[in-house]
Amino acid sequence: MKLKFLLFALLGVMATAKAQNTGTVSGKITEKSNSMPISYATVSIKDNGKVVSGVNSDDNGDFIIKNLALKSYTIEIQYIGFRKYIGSVVLGENKKEATFKVALEEEATQLKGVNIVAERSTMEQKIDRKVITVGKDLTTAGASASDIMNNIPSVNVDQDGKLSLRGNSNVRVLIDGRPSNIDPAQLLKQIPSTSIKKIELITNPSAKYNPEGMSGIINVILHKNANTGFNGSYSGGITFGKTAKYNQSLDLNYKTGKVNFFGNVGQNFGMYENEGEIFRLDGQDIQQRLDITNDNESYLYKIGMDYFINDNNTISFYTNQNKFEGTGNVNTDIDYLNNPTIRNIFQKSQYQGPSKTETYNLAYKHIFKKEGHTLDFEANYSDSNEDQKALFDTQTTSTANTSDNIVYNDFIKDDQKLSTVNVDYVNPLNDKTTLEAGAEARLTRTENNYNRVNLEDPDQNQISNYTYDIDIYSAYVTFGQKYKKFSYQLGARFESYKVAANLNYGQTKFDDDYITLYPSAYLTYNLNEKNVLQLSYSRRVDRPSLEQTKPIREFSTPLVTSFGNQELRPQFTNSVELNYTKTLEKGSFTTGVFVRRTNDQISRILYPDKDDPSNEKQIMSFINNDSNTSYGFEASANYKIAKWWDVQPSIDFSSIKQEGIVFTFDPVQGKNIPEERNVTTSAFNARMNSNFKVNKRISFLLFGFYRGPVNEVQNNRKEMYKMDVGSRYTLLDNKMNISVRFNDVFNTMRFAFDSLYPYPQTGQFTWESQTVYLGLTYNFGGGKSKTLQRKQREDNTNKGGGGMF
Repeated sequence: MKLKFLLFALLGVMATAKAQNTGTVSGKITEKSNSMPISYATVSIKDNGKVVSGVNSDDNGDFIIKNLALKSYTIEIQYIGFRKYIGSVVLGENKKEATFKVALEEEATQLKGVNIVAERSTMEQKIDRKVITVGKDLTTAGASASDIMNNIPSVNVDQDGKLSLRGNSNVRVLIDGRPSNIDPAQLLKQIPSTSIKKIELITNPSAKYNPEGMSGIINVILHKNANTGFNGSYSGGITFGKTAKYNQSLDLNYKTGKVNFFGNVGQNFGMYENEGEIFRLDGQDIQQRLDITNDNESYLYKIGMDYFINDNNTISFYTNQNKFEGTGNVNTDIDYLNNPTIRNIFQKSQYQGPSKTETYNLAYKHIFKKEGHTLDFEANYSDSNEDQKALFDTQTTSTANTSDNIVYNDFIKDDQKLSTVNVDYVNPLNDKTTLEAGAEARLTRTENNYNRVNLEDPDQNQISNYTYDIDIYSAYVTFGQKYKKFSYQLGARFESYKVAANLNYGQTKFDDDYITLYPSAYLTYNLNEKNVLQLSYSRRVDRPSLEQTKPIREFSTPLVTSFGNQELRPQFTNSVELNYTKTLEKGSFTTGVFVRRTNDQISRILYPDKDDPSNEKQIMSFINNDSNTSYGFEASANYKIAKWWDVQPSIDFSSIKQEGIVFTFDPVQGKNIPEERNVTTSAFNARMNSNFKVNKRISFLLFGFYRGPVNEVQNNRKEMYKMDVGSRYTLLDNKMNISVRFNDVFNTMRFAFDSLYPYPQTGQFTWESQTVYLGLTYNFGGGKSKTLQRKQREDNTNKGGGGMF
């Protein structure tokens, strides 16, 4: 026993002696332009060029490296898109600890207070999201945020501007971490591409996020400017297609003393044209041709202020005003090629009306003495109004040269009010442990009034009133800890959800009320300073929207009418992801796999109109299907092949087992028979963005895109592909950029499909995908940067104040 005791004592003395003769290097890494912390930067300690130790900075930009021999070293700090930092470290008996505060500078420097966008876009994998920093190569892609989304890995945009993430359209879109009453497809078309700083893909959000969005969240972060004095930027562009489209935006900022004023005005207008054709191939041989034009004009205004009460307290207010005017014309020409009695149906329909959204936001932030210890309060009110007047003029002509003309008007008035109040609290209990908690109340009030007027047949007149109200109360808590190579975060969100739908003042009612728990878990393991593994789990929900539930006409053609289904139930999804990130000497590589289980999936359905004896008219609506399982993988890279050439390739694949009801026409029985159909739907996408820099002023880009064919329950979609080329010229000391881009060079983009349900048919839709975009951006003003640290609601991270939204 004495021998064992002496042995343990000796080992303890040796260990203590070793600990006393080792040193520690610690520090904090921030962005030079705005003092924001940089997480997952690579910190390496080198001895004569060889790496002896290293770590990645945490979410607060902090790092610590222990147990270093007492000698001289070189410290290197790297982060994609920023210039490398190299310094010296001297550890000795008199100095066993060294502390660094490093502010990394972006590859393109900040000039006289004006934000200069980096030359090339970069990608990084954080613990719960993929972050794409938007460079000049992406802003050259087009005039608006919608134009550049197809360049983002795992994101697709259809011909109507609707987004999908990993092949799933159940995605939530946020602007600077905040939701909007404006339809995302419309909103993204109105945000200038040059206003975007980053795009975050949060495919498996944690419990601190609102749980909507089965496939995740797309968060668009806009440039913020809070420089002392007066400064701003102007951007404008022209898109040449069949007709010219115009966009421009002016962003202004003035900071003096404790007050920061900011404002923005943006405008988009132009004529957009689409064409489509559908052929029915079951012997009826019905041919439908659609000619669609939209003349749109939109304005966005913002004005606000930040007031710095003192170093620990800040209050902020802003208002957004969005106005939209649009006229859509749809001409539908239907030929009954094999029908001896009917020769043609021609319908002219016009959708016209303005929409307006007003948003008012008040925020307060308190910073405690302990670093990272914060309290945030925010109140938000949004009121959206949309009026639509639709005219339908349908003329049917027979072989006997007789005609029947039906004319009627539809009037739709939508009003939606959204009120949100929330509070967030963050407390770093120590340097390794963080506790976060918050609560939120969201109240939505929606009213839809519909009035059909038939001047020739008053018996066909209809009047409907539909209300759809939602009350959501929620609270969340997350707890995270970090060790040398391992970190984790556990969280849970408790939510009370109540919905009340009412058609025609009580004629038909639908209510739903439930309390749900949404857990989440994140595990991160740093194999070394250049290799990181991440495993995550979350539970999500997709609730039926107003458009999916209101039993009022959404759109109509002579053969298809779309209605909602007010008895739709929410769909819940459990998701597991595994991601791997590798930092390379000249770039980075990230890949991941995911599995999802969805219950009560919400799907589109097309079924025959039971009130139509000819079995030609169809109803399009929504239903809940049974549960399904999906899986997939994705991989992306950012690599600088040479000083003048860098590439960003990406691929993604997803597969899902779908179940649904389809209808097949039985000629023997003379009616449509329902059938349950199960299919495995697979989707594959590939992108390649390549940038070539001739000199400091001139650069070129080449972009290729491919989307594979997809077989679904109702339709089989054909493949899509295109290639874009562009160029960019910089002048006036990097203050001005002129860019040009030729989109869809070979005019190959089209949406084509075929189907057997409810009868054999094939078709395709085309739009103005082949365009030339010419854009100009000019930054002006100056002053020393003093950015306000203001919390983003949805991503619970601190960002600079001021800006567009």
